[in-house]
Parts: sequence; C-alpha cells; structure tokens
Amino acid sequence: MADAQKKQVPLRLSAKLYNEIAAWAEDDFRSVNGQIEYLLTECVRQRKKRGGVQSPAAEEETE
Repeated sequence: MADAQKKQVPLRLSAKLYNEIAAWAEDDFRSVNGQIEYLLTECVRQRKKRGGVQSPAAEEETE
C-alpha cells in the first residue's frame, strides 16, 4: 500500500455474520478488523484477476 494511513469506515453487520467472521478470525489468529480487511483485499485481488473494473485507488490498496 503506497499510503500507510488507513481509512476508517463504519460498518454494520448482522450479529450472525459478525459471529461467523469472529470465529473465522480466531481460527486464523487475526482480529475481526484484520479478518474483514483480509477478506476484502482477497475479493479485490480475485476481481482484478478476473478482469473486473478497477479504480486507481483499489489498485494501490492491493499492491
């Protein structure tokens, strides 16, 4: 990531989804925030591989 500063984004999740992500994060030895960031980063990378539309900001985040 070119800019080391991270953006804060409010996020609303259902209790069920939060609990699923929290359990997954625990399995992977990550925080819930870390797990969400990991999952979003992987989704962007997969989209990039499939040739999905990319914004310049998203490309910087995945490098």
